[in-house]
Parts: sequence; C-alpha cells; structure tokens
Amino acid sequence: MRDVTHDVPALPRRSFLIHSGALGAAAALSSSLAACSSGPASTNDTGGGGTGRTLTAVIGYGNDGSWDPTQTASAFAMAANNHIYEGLLDTDPITRKPYPALATAVPANASATTWRFTLRSGATFHDGKPVTADDVVFVYDHILDPKTQTLAKGFFASWLKEARKVDARTVELVLKYPFPDGLSRLTLAKVMPKHVFSRPGAWDDAIKGLAVGSGPYRQTAHHPKSNTTFAAYDKYNGPRPPAFKKMNWLTIVDAAPRVARISGSGAGAQISDNIPYADITQLRKGGLTVAGGAGMNNLFLMFNTQHKPFDDVRVRQALHYAIDTEKMVRVALKGHGRPSSSFLNEGNPAYRRAKTVYDHDPDKAKALLKAAGVKGLKIEILAVNVSWIVDCLPTIKASWDAVGVKTTLAPQETTAVFTKMDQKQDYQVVAAASNPNQFGLDADLIMHYNYGPQNLWMGYARWAGDPVAKQLFKDMDRAAQEPDATRKTLMIQDYVDTVAEQAVLYPVVHNELMTAWNPDRLTGIRAQPYPGINLLQAKWA
Repeated sequence: MRDVTHDVPALPRRSFLIHSGALGAAAALSSSLAACSSGPASTNDTGGGGTGRTLTAVIGYGNDGSWDPTQTASAFAMAANNHIYEGLLDTDPITRKPYPALATAVPANASATTWRFTLRSGATFHDGKPVTADDVVFVYDHILDPKTQTLAKGFFASWLKEARKVDARTVELVLKYPFPDGLSRLTLAKVMPKHVFSRPGAWDDAIKGLAVGSGPYRQTAHHPKSNTTFAAYDKYNGPRPPAFKKMNWLTIVDAAPRVARISGSGAGAQISDNIPYADITQLRKGGLTVAGGAGMNNLFLMFNTQHKPFDDVRVRQALHYAIDTEKMVRVALKGHGRPSSSFLNEGNPAYRRAKTVYDHDPDKAKALLKAAGVKGLKIEILAVNVSWIVDCLPTIKASWDAVGVKTTLAPQETTAVFTKMDQKQDYQVVAAASNPNQFGLDADLIMHYNYGPQNLWMGYARWAGDPVAKQLFKDMDRAAQEPDATRKTLMIQDYVDTVAEQAVLYPVVHNELMTAWNPDRLTGIRAQPYPGINLLQAKWA
C-alpha cells in the first residue's frame, strides 16, 4: 500500500482557501458568537492612552473564509487563529523555531519515534474549562481520520501514526518513522476544546467563524465582511501573554482605503500588512516603518494539462521562457522581488538553483513552440485580481504577444477563479498568488502543499496521472522518509529539478510582502514573509 506523504486532499472550496482571497460563504454563527448579530462594531481606533486602548490592525485579505484551524489557508483566519489557539508547540513567526505552547517542553530528541508532552498546568479554554489530553487527542484524531478531509491531514498523515492519552495532562505522538521536521508542524494542529467541537454541526460553525481556544486572545465578535474583534484572555498563563486589552482587525482588500487607514493625521490603525510597493515612500515620509519579508510568496502559472497544447512540456516551457521577468520585477514589483530560479525561493535552506531556469529567452520560446508544432496560439489567462498580480499581468501579455501568442487577460475575483477550478470547468492558464510559508519553511511541506497524487492543485492542473508525475510522487515519498538530513535535502533538490522542467505549476517571480506600522505606537513588530500579522510579542510603545 502506498504511503501517502503530505498530500493535500481535495477539500470543499468553502474550506480550502488560498491566501490571496477568502473563498467561503459567510453565514450566521452559532449562539457562541451571538454578539455578531448586532452588526459591525466600530472600525475606528478608540484613541487615548493606557492599556485599555484598542489596537487596530488592517489585513489586506478577505475575512469571509473558513476559520476552522484544521482546514483554513485564509490569511486573515490563520493570523487570527495564531492569537486565539495554541498547539502543543508553536513556532516563531519568522524563524519558525518551535517553542513550548500548551506543552511544557520541546522533545529533547527530535529524531525519536515517540514524542511525549506534558500539558501546561492551569491552561484553560476561553470558556473557562481546562485543557486536557482528551482535547489534544480529539484534534489529532480529527486530522488523521481517513473519512475526514482536512488541509492539515496533508501535513501530518504520512509521518504521524497516532496521538494517545497517557493521563489527563500527558499525551504521546507516535510517528511512523523519524521525522524531525514534524516538531515545527505541530503549530498547525491547534488544540480545540472537545466539548465544543464534538457537538453536531460544530465543525461547520468553525468554518463560519466560531473560535474557542486557549491562547492569549479570545474572539469577541466576527463580521466576515468588515472586522473581527478580540479581547485579552485574563486567565491565560502561557508563554505569550497578551499586551493589548482589545484588538480590532479590519479587512480591507482594496489598496487605496487600506493605505488611507494607516496614514495621515487621521490614521485609525497602527499596523497593516499587504502594503503596495508604490506607497512605501509616501508612508515612510509620513513616519511609518515599512519593512518587507522575502520568502515563498510568488506569482505562479498553472496549466491545464488536459487542454492542448498545454499537455506538451515544450509549450509550457516556451511560455515561461518568453516572460520578461526582469521587467516584471522592475516595473510591477518596484524591485521587491526576484525572477524564480527554483520552485523554492532563494532564502530557503534547501534552495539550489534548478537545472531548468526560465531566464528571458524569446528566441528559445519561439523554437520550442515551433518544435511542438504550435502556430497561432491564443491564450486567455484566468487570473486572480489581487492588486500586485494584476500589476504583473501586462508584462506576461506583452511577452507572450511578442513571441506570436495572442494573449487576453481575464482577472477576476479569487472566488470566481477557483469556483471554476472546483467545477472542473475548462481553462488554459491560471495566474495566481501562493505562499506555502503560511504553514512553514521546510521544503518537504512546501513541495507537498503543491504536488502530490491526491493534491488539490494537481487536481486543478489535471496532471497527477502523467507518468512523469507518478515517478515524481514516488521520489517525494522517498525523500520524506530519508533519515539523513543532508541526503534528504539533495533528494528534494533533485525532484525540484523535475518540477522545474515540467513547469505544470511553477513560480514566475518570488516577491516581498510589505508591512507598515507606527513605531511611535507599537514595538516588537517584525515583517512576515507571508500574509497576515503576528502580535504575540508586540506591545504599546
């Protein structure tokens, strides 16, 4: 029987969200969130000094996606859940080094096949009930349940056999084979109260926004189209105590109003992610700190390999060679990015320049198209309407037009794009944004997020049945189980070369994500290389 290695399962679209936009339908929440029914709370900073003031943040992504920690990839929900929930271990938002959260210690032997954890004494959920080993086992059983399709399963199922209770405050995780990288992944298994989420319909409520954790902040109201509010949890006794009595996170997807909210004398917020490159200078002149995080954030192209001629690898390669990526970085990204030289970004510890690098070479592109027998090709690029992606699209069109490929741009709401994917509608090429760094830094996780026989993305690309794909997936499985770290990295680098050569779903550019904040109001902020914000070590200036 094949050992599935980190395959991301096909999920209901309301549950699986790429970070560039939330794709869930908002619905009425359970009675636990009855406060939401009164309409949005004020979206203004309450002003004044002291610890009672509300921190107001702006998130440049939608807030109407799934909040279920086992399923979501929504930037807003994932960032919020990091403040509401805890894992046995959590990770530093930048280095991703694991630290004890609900557990009292990080296992001393990362290569062991059994990890034992003692829960923090006195830890309670936001409804006041104690956190127990039963709650931990409940969540891991849900993730590993073969009848339940969750995004988190793709990060655990290949290497984790089971979670078992030892006593009320002690649990063990039993591994199928040594997997040291798994320690940092434990933050993706947020511990949820069994007494809340075992009730009928509770997982649906989690998707809609019900959030009850043990973290430093509790959710006080949730309005999917406008904002979510938080309050410090007074009984929190963990390693990241709350610094803000109240927080109000606004969702503002459009760039202009988002920038306006944090700039000028009437600024109503102290921090915002997803800052447009064109506004960096203006915001800095206004006294804000604007910093970038470089990582796996990327514009990728995904081809429908069952739509000719995109079943031919030469055509896919030609279209990548045709793109003037240096111009894209210069014009659209204002220098805040790099042309992709591997699937992995250059800062990843496992990075190696791929054997196939798509430097701008229009003559090679024309030759490959000719060799594939392709003439008069017309392409409609189905693209998400994320602002920086839209800025990049004209370069793709001009580049493809220049090699004789008549190109039409069709940017749409992210919801519309992936609804078409879910409905298996025909398409040619998708241009969208992705950032697996939301989940972690290890290369195995990143690659399995995008590639695998049961992977959602491979279903969209319709490539999993290709002989090259089948061999790739076997190579990925072997690399995941390789105990020697150096050899494992080499094996990953080798199969990344295959991914580069095939160019089925592949980055065009990797770019920085910019965060802006008021240094006179906040300290302890670090810009993330993935969407959202982390305020667990921030405080008032």
